[in-house]
Amino acid sequence: MRRIFLLAFIFIGFGAFSQNEELFDEANSAYQSGEYEAAASKYEEILENGETSAELYYNLGNTYYKLNRVAPSIYYYEKALQLKPGDEDIQNNIEFARNMAIDDIEEVEQTGIAEWVNRLISVFSFSTWAILGICFSVLFVILFLFYYFSHRPLYKRILFGSAMMSLLICIISVIFAFQQRSYIEDNQYAIIFSEEAEVREEPNLRGDSSFELHEGTKARVLEDYQEWSRIELANGAQGWIKTDDLRKL
Repeated sequence: MRRIFLLAFIFIGFGAFSQNEELFDEANSAYQSGEYEAAASKYEEILENGETSAELYYNLGNTYYKLNRVAPSIYYYEKALQLKPGDEDIQNNIEFARNMAIDDIEEVEQTGIAEWVNRLISVFSFSTWAILGICFSVLFVILFLFYYFSHRPLYKRILFGSAMMSLLICIISVIFAFQQRSYIEDNQYAIIFSEEAEVREEPNLRGDSSFELHEGTKARVLEDYQEWSRIELANGAQGWIKTDDLRKL
């Protein structure tokens, strides 16, 4: 009975994968033909089926960009960047999409060693750093075994140095992986989806309106309270906004 259930599960999974592959090809064809609404619908259907990838998010961002829909375009480019932080195509296209946004938020630049370390960590995603850590740990074991069984002094010195270097890179990769994971968990970002959204001093309609934001603006979510979210912009400005006006990344 267990074997039958397992086989059925495998066939269902394979069928879903094949269906998503077919939908992806159809969406790409629709995009190339200029049928952007149809392409977006098929890409979204793949997401509803539970499959995600940087390429899927990137294609969705391109599709909504063609439809002049600022917020979803930026949102999906940001989702693609979460999976491929250093991808130049995604970075270039998201800049084009941001130019369509009304709000021009000047980012407060970080300086010093902290900025350099943050840039280095953001080169790869959490999973990529973790994979690098595993690969270099395996390489360390192999090199150390060769060192242990080698009899020539020159080879032993080279192998020992290479093994220690592999171990060092392994440790750094693991640390960066946890730093990247911690950064994502501690920094919840969102994209404004409403055409206009008021940011207030308090989480209620009685609070004074501080400023307005428009679709496509990126903000960091500091906390949630009932139907309100307290956000912080890149320039340091803070306030409360209706949670329905944004979509968390």
